[in-house]
Amino acid sequence: MQNIQRLFLTLGTFFVLTGQAFAQEAQTLDQRVNAIFAASTGWFVNGIFAPIPGTSFPWIVMWLVIGASVFTIYFAFVQFRFFGHAIKLVKGDYSDPQDAGEVSHFQALATALSGTVGLGNIAGVAVAVGIGGPGATFWMILAGLLGMASKFTECTLGVKYRNEYPDGTVSGGPMYYISKGFSELGLPGGKILAILFSVFCILGALGGGNMFQANQAHAQISGIVGDYPGWITGVIFAAVVYAVIVGGIKSIANVTEKVVPFMGVLYVGAALIVLIVNYDMIGWAFGQIFAGAFTGLGVAGGMVGALIQGFKRAAFSNEAGVGSAAIAHSAVKTKEPITEGFVSLLEPLIDTVVICTMTALVITISGQLIIDPATGNYTLNEAGSAIATVGDTSGVALTSAAFGSAISWFPYVLAIAVILFAFSTMISWSYYGLKAWTYLFGEGKTTELVFKVIFCVFIVIGAAASLGPVIDFSDAAIFAMAVVNITALYFLMKVVKKELESYSRRLKSGEIKKFEH
Repeated sequence: MQNIQRLFLTLGTFFVLTGQAFAQEAQTLDQRVNAIFAASTGWFVNGIFAPIPGTSFPWIVMWLVIGASVFTIYFAFVQFRFFGHAIKLVKGDYSDPQDAGEVSHFQALATALSGTVGLGNIAGVAVAVGIGGPGATFWMILAGLLGMASKFTECTLGVKYRNEYPDGTVSGGPMYYISKGFSELGLPGGKILAILFSVFCILGALGGGNMFQANQAHAQISGIVGDYPGWITGVIFAAVVYAVIVGGIKSIANVTEKVVPFMGVLYVGAALIVLIVNYDMIGWAFGQIFAGAFTGLGVAGGMVGALIQGFKRAAFSNEAGVGSAAIAHSAVKTKEPITEGFVSLLEPLIDTVVICTMTALVITISGQLIIDPATGNYTLNEAGSAIATVGDTSGVALTSAAFGSAISWFPYVLAIAVILFAFSTMISWSYYGLKAWTYLFGEGKTTELVFKVIFCVFIVIGAAASLGPVIDFSDAAIFAMAVVNITALYFLMKVVKKELESYSRRLKSGEIKKFEH
């Protein structure tokens, strides 16, 4: 027995020392990779997130907001006119199981939501409110409402121009509607733009949709159970993610339709508990949000600061205009492309208007923001000030403190939420990256398997390393997708308008009927 104990003790010591050596070597490697990558890609990152001259407003955010505004006006506020119909479609009232496609309207919505509902709703909102004050919430909601029109446009096109294969599988997304749509309209450059979008999508999937998620999940877990090598978290995540994504979009959709509602109810439920406990402050909080949107009730920049932070958070949170969601929605079972456009417009509403607003309300009433009696402006308390200087990756601590003010055990709930958000984001972005990969290298089981293995390897790397510039580059790649995508949407939105007018006419005449299940 003593010999067995010695053996286990020796093995344990070996693994601990090996883990420490691995961590030290990984840290050294981190520093080398960071230095090399920052030097070679800094120009690209700085270019994508550069501010408009004379302001601190990133031009890419303005690009997204202007696009969303154009689509809202062009389609005559479609997000409000067809909101009720979108709910009916999600419920399956008009769904025919015999239609081409792989997943239901609800599953497509859940898959796309799992890619957008994530750390941005928890950490990013904290930073936005911490810097821009409660007024940032108003602009965040406005940008979310406008973004619904962007999602409607891109997801309608995603279904219209998707590829349907004999085995019942489909491939769709911006790379397909850019190349096929431009060709149909006789426009040049479609193939080049589609390839460019695919490259950016793969880079974004491996970084922001993968490595960053694994890294933050490990940080949250180790913060509760104690520090340990990140590669352990990475291997576990990689194994679970691979088990899901190996089955394709149907397998992913089967998981997301269960995980997304659960994590949404978990997080929103916790927020409602805080709001109910502080019910007498809800009216005051909304008053601060509206007042701060147009006055100086912010930590930095008054109204302008609130507007910048609100728009930035909405753009970074719901990805409306980026084109990623169109890839997931393209797999839906339908013969009417416009129906998935209606369903997709619910995403920014759920992601930004509901979940982000819940986070902002909790932070506003929690005491993490303090009114300066001398100026009437907001300042952050000691913990918030430290967080705001670090950035989005630490904003989760501010949210945790805000929830913890009413629920002492909430950090544990938040840890579960972060893990679920990270997991769901990874499996959705694996599909986005996969479809971009197969667009470039061709369809086939082997091609798909190669990408899935690469994706899972990057999960381990992301959890074990802290490759800051690599993550920054992938984030820039995600928003570079929006540059290509919205450019294409301007040329193709007239195609969507024809679809909308045709469907509206047939819906009013009774030609389109509910499907009897």
